[in-house]
This record gives sequence, structure tokens and C-alpha cells, in this order.
Amino acid sequence: MGTAPDARRPGPDGPAAARARLLAAPGPGGRGRRTALSALTDDWLAGLFAAAGAPAGAAVVAVGGYGRGELSPRSDLDVLLLHEGRLDPALPERLWYPVWDSGASLDHAVRTPAEARSVAAADLRAQLGLLDARHVAGDPALTAALRSAVLADWRADAPRRLPELRELGRERAERHGELSFLLEPDLKEARGGLRDVVALGAIAASWLADAPREGLAAAALRLADVRDALHLVTGRATDRLALQDQDQVAERLGVPDADALLRGVYEAARTVAYASDVAWRSVERVLAARSGRGRRPHRRFPFAAGRGAGAVGRGAVARGAVERRPLAEGVVEQDGEAVLAQGARPAADPVLPLRAAAAAAQNGLALADATVRRLAAECRPLPVPWPDEAREQLVTLLGAGEACLPVWEALEARGLISRLLPDWERVRCRPQRNAVHRWTVDRHLVETAVRAAAMTRRVARPDLLLVAALLHDIGKGGPGDHSEAGEAAVRGLAARMGFDPESVETLAVLVRHHLTLVDTATRRDPDDPATVEAVTKAVGSVPRLELLRALTEADALATGPAAWSAWRASLVDGLADRAAARLSGAPGGCPGAAESEPTAEQERLAVEAARTGGPALALPSSSLPSSSRSSSSRSSPSLSAGGGADPAGAGSTGVRLLLAVPDRPGLLGTVAGVLALHRLTVRSAGLRELDPIGAGPVLLLSWTVAAEFGGLPEAARLRADLRRALDGSLDVSRRLAERDAAAPRRRGVPVPPPVVSVAPPVASASATVLEVRAHDAPGLLHRIGRALDGAGVRVRTAHVSTLGAEAVDAFYLTDAAGRPLGARRAGEVAAAVRAALG
Repeated sequence: MGTAPDARRPGPDGPAAARARLLAAPGPGGRGRRTALSALTDDWLAGLFAAAGAPAGAAVVAVGGYGRGELSPRSDLDVLLLHEGRLDPALPERLWYPVWDSGASLDHAVRTPAEARSVAAADLRAQLGLLDARHVAGDPALTAALRSAVLADWRADAPRRLPELRELGRERAERHGELSFLLEPDLKEARGGLRDVVALGAIAASWLADAPREGLAAAALRLADVRDALHLVTGRATDRLALQDQDQVAERLGVPDADALLRGVYEAARTVAYASDVAWRSVERVLAARSGRGRRPHRRFPFAAGRGAGAVGRGAVARGAVERRPLAEGVVEQDGEAVLAQGARPAADPVLPLRAAAAAAQNGLALADATVRRLAAECRPLPVPWPDEAREQLVTLLGAGEACLPVWEALEARGLISRLLPDWERVRCRPQRNAVHRWTVDRHLVETAVRAAAMTRRVARPDLLLVAALLHDIGKGGPGDHSEAGEAAVRGLAARMGFDPESVETLAVLVRHHLTLVDTATRRDPDDPATVEAVTKAVGSVPRLELLRALTEADALATGPAAWSAWRASLVDGLADRAAARLSGAPGGCPGAAESEPTAEQERLAVEAARTGGPALALPSSSLPSSSRSSSSRSSPSLSAGGGADPAGAGSTGVRLLLAVPDRPGLLGTVAGVLALHRLTVRSAGLRELDPIGAGPVLLLSWTVAAEFGGLPEAARLRADLRRALDGSLDVSRRLAERDAAAPRRRGVPVPPPVVSVAPPVASASATVLEVRAHDAPGLLHRIGRALDGAGVRVRTAHVSTLGAEAVDAFYLTDAAGRPLGARRAGEVAAAVRAALG
């Protein structure tokens, strides 16, 4: 009874047959088969080298993928014949011809060590191949000397070669796209593919930086296994996973179906792409430090070793001090990334991941990988329902637009998104087999939120628009209509996030009907009353219609070029205009002016202000979580009605500051400026007029405020500064301008321009309603108040709120006699406010 043939030995029927037996054998697949194939090829080439009569001082060297011992079934054999300068000219032919005769694809070169180094110095691809050089046959000392020399050259020249390598990667990404989202991806060349794995090895070999290693080896292994199966299924050396091959590749790998195959490929590619982003940022920091192009110091903090080291990354200890700029409570900027502050305690602060992410995105920064890893390891899950701050931070993150994407990817890479939104796991990396869609389901949702961020000025509730954009396709991946499934899912998710019942219902309507406008506009007769009736019945109010119109456009733009056009936009706009006209009499079209009765505390302060002629205020003395803990947001609309429904000390949304002041011109802007000087962020504000003792009107301002960092100011100091500002001894505008001029400039993110508009007369019978929608910023309310004062109008009531990072304010204006403004006068006031906001 004979023994089974050894697949590593060519045997009497030749190397091609031995190779075929190995590939057809039921033995190890994946890495084991690639290693065995490399070993078989080693033995074959070693035999050919010996048979060719090779002299001393020559060697066969495997380079590239063959050098790494990772031969795929149809891979090229990258081989270098290395010699010391004395070589029989016929030797290469005796070595190469048998390889060609076998049908193998050969990429070969014949060089001395000096020639090999010279070529590598001129050709980056050749140098990358030599970094993986491995001895196969001949003189091992020759191979070892070349390896050492090439690695030394690479490390010495890394500052020049690494930027060149990154540029090659960018060019590949432009040509081949992102592996994580393509329906027919190139497993090797696309961003996140096997070429990027090789680039990460080259970065590590430079000793300048490294990539995060968690999951990277498994991701590279998965991509290589899929490539092997593709080679075997097609019988060709192809790296493109074409649609017609996906089912067979999935079957060969034991994967349930083609969708499961693609999800696995996408997950692996995202791991590689994220590791690449982190590694290249590290390279940029090192090279910038070496060239003296590092960021100019703003404020220096001593660096403490130990727990804080994990928050700021490696290499900081060697400098002895770390340059950091505060961004939010527990979050600072360091070396162009957002990292945790030394005093941050993730285990005691479950909102910290969202706060850090929002701060990074709003400042146009990446979120450091060490920070994300620490947050994932130490932070407790958010309570259910979420604190208000957590919801506001999510909205702030989404409102950053394009800057949200790398931050979201960082959270996704460490599993934080699925922890925050359990339903996300169903759509994560899910392919969309539709020629119109260019993204996976999860990335499409984030892209929709990015598009919606540019439309926040068009709606009264930008927070609902952004969250609806993020969740509108959350029902995909399950049975039945995804809009109906999404409606059920979003009700649970919105309640989990802590939205009030009315907002939950609005989000459910938007998700259920996110296709209604475009489908109805393109498939129904717009002149048929039933067409408009279908839309009005679905949305129920003008604010919801505005939200649905913006969501429709954002969804289409994030789908792909074929999903939106000027023609579609005109049809949707026409239908929306008809529906708005039908709904114009419905409640909720404009901000209401209804006010609750003043509380006992408000009446007490108003009486005190009327009797003393100066400001009277009530401010809790307890310390307050910084405003960063809910971005710069000022509260939800439910807190802005100027009444007093919220008790002082309103938890994570801030504390209530009550202020009564005898009426005088410019009061709103002056008070807002003093609060800004004390670094109090206004989250909501309400203004109303009282006459408690018949001695003249007193303005009662009800603010929800939070300290930008640290605790609240002392009430006595705040009152003193208010008195000085009101009597003119404190120039608030000048002080704010000086502080702004001294502050370091950050990149920030592009935001839509502010929108200032006059509401239709139906908004109020006794005043003109001026609506302002803008990106929130320090001193915003101060600038608005000064503009209104300069325009010579009275602010009868005001309703100020910030949703995420977007201010949505309404000011009820009259002339000096207490009458609504005429249309022309209202337009002039709006223009003055618009000019003040730039």
C-alpha cells in the first residue's frame, strides 16, 4: 500500500500538476493553503536553481506577496535573482523558462544588491516589494544583507517616501473607490483592500508609526480568503468580486449567501481603512514634528504618566509636556485630534462618548483612537431614557455635516454606535443591491444626515430632521415594508433617546412616510385633490411637512446622482406647496405666543426690580456640568415659553436663571452679552413683560444656562456686572470683541448661512414675529439683541432655543407704541439682524 503524494513536491507529472493537486485537495484552505503553495513553489524554484548550475554568490529571493508567503491560487511569482556581479548570462533563462513552460505567471528581475537598492530608491513599488524579501535558494547571507540594507534605506528615507506612499493610496482610492461600499469591489486596489494592508506593513517597518492592531490581522485574512476563493471560482487572476461570482464565492467559503459575503468583506475593509486613517494621522504628526511644522502652542499642561497617558496617545511622555486646548468638558484638542482631558472619568460619565464625538466633529477634528478605545472599555451604557444632554450631543454630532463622517467611523470601529443604537446592528454593513444606491444601508443613513445638516435652516426642528435622516431606513434588513418596520423601530429608539411623545410621533411619521412626497409627486396627478389630500393626511401639519420635504431631498441626494434632479425637485416642491396651502390653517404653523401665569418666584423678582430700579436675579449656587455636556445647546422648544415650567437646577439641560429688570432699550442684548462674558451658554430663553406694582413695565427674562467649563459664577458678581452693563460703565461689546480676538482660531466646520425671516401675520395678531435660525455661537443672542435695539423696535416676548448646535429663535416685536410692524419696517429689521450675523 503506497503513501499519499506530498503536494509540496512536484512529482513525476510536473509542478503544474502538483499545484493543481494542492488547490483541489480538501485539506487546509485560507492561510494554510497559501503557505503550502508558497512552500511548494520554494521547493520547485530551489530545485530549478540547483539544476541550472548556479554559482556561489547568487540567490533566489521571493518578494512582494510571495515574499510574505501569501501566494493566492493565481498570484504572480515575484522573484529576484540576486548576484554579486559574476553571473553566467544563460543562467536566468535556465531558471525562468521552466517556470514559463509550467504556465505560472512570473514577474522577475536579475540584479546585484547595489542595483536592487538603486531601483528601489527610484521606484517606490519596487522598494515595497523588497521590504518583504525572503530567501528561497542560494546564498542566504546575500539575501540577509540585502534585506538589512533595504530596511535601513527605507527607515532613513521614510520622511520622503511615506508621503509618496500615501499619495499612491489616495490615487488608488480615487480610481477604485471604497471597498466598504462597492457592490463589485476590487479586493486589492480599493480603499480598505489588500494594498492598504501592505502599506500598513510599510509604515510599521519605518518605525515612525503603527496602526491599531485590534482586528487588523483577522480583517486582512478575511480579504485574502475571499480573494483565494474568487481565483478558484473564476480560474483567473482577478481581484474584482463581480456580481455573477459572488454566490459561488460565498458557497466555496461556506457563507450563507452573497449578502453575507459582502457584509463580511465590508466589515474587514472598514477595519483596514480605519487602521489606515489612524496610522497616517500618526505619520503626519511625526513628520510635522520633525520638520517643525507642529501646531503652535496655545496652553501648556504638564503631562502626568499613568492613566492619562492612554488618553493622549504614545510619544507624549517623551516631550515632557503636552499642548492641549479645551474643547468640551473632559475633552481637549491635542496634535490635531480630540482626546480625553486628564481629569476625564469615563466610568462616571456615560455621555462622554457622544460629547467627545460632538466636540471633535464641530471643531473639524478626528477623534483619537486611544480615546475611542478607552471610551469603549470604560464607559457605562447610557441610562434609558437618555439624559437630555446625550440626545443633544448626538444632534450636535450629526449637525457637523461632512466632519461627522470620520468621527462616526471611529465610534463604529470600536462598537460604540451599536451600543448606543441597538437597532443599528441590523443595517450595519448591509449591502443595497440597487443600481441607484451607492452606499451600504448604514453609510447611506449617515450620508443622509450629512446632507440634512445643510438644510437645518429650512425647518423649525433641526434636531428632528437630523435624527429622522439618521434613522429613516432603520427598518431595512427585516421582513416586510422597510418604512413600516422603520416606523415601529423608530418609536422605540426615539423613546429610548428621551424625546417627548409629540416628537416621537413626528419622527415616526417622517420615517413611515419618507418616500411619500417623491413617490406621490412622480406617480400621481398633482392637480387631483386626492393627491394633495394623501400628503396632508400623512403629515398633518406644516412643520411636519417642512421636515418631510427636507428629509426627502437629503435622502435622495445621499442615494446617488440618479435619485435627484431639478425635475424631481420641481415636482416635489409643487406638491409640497399645495399641501402647505391646504394645511395653512392647521395648528402648529408658527411659534405660539401663549404664556403661562408667572410663578411666585417670578413675581417676587419683578416686584424687587420695580422697587429698586435695578436687576433682581435668582441663580442656583450649586456647581453645574459645563455647557459642553450638551454642546452649546440651550434647550428644547418646550423649555422656551418664558413661563417657569422648569424648576431651577434643571439637571443635565442646565439651570434656570431668573432675571427681572425695569424695561429699557437694549436690555436683551446687554444681558445676553454679560452672560457671554461669564462664559454662560444660553440654551433657552424666554422674555415677557410684567407691571407688578403699577410703577412701569418690568421685563422678566427666564434663561436656561450652563457654564462653558467648570461651575456657575457667583450670583453677586453676576448681578454687579449686570448693573455696570446697564449703567454703561461696562462695555460688553468691547470686552467680548477683545476676548474673541485673543482666542485661538480653530478650523470648525462649514455651516449654512443664518436665515432671518418675518413670519406670516397669522403667527401673532399683536406683534410681528421675527424668526432667526443660525448656528449657535458665543455671543449670538447678544448680537441679535444689539441689532434689534439699533433698529428701534421693542422685544415684547422672545422664545429662544438651541437644538444640537442650531439656534431656532423667535422674537415678538412691536413699534414704540406697541403695534405690530408694517411689512416694509419688518423687512428692514430682518435685514439689520441678518447683517449683524454676517
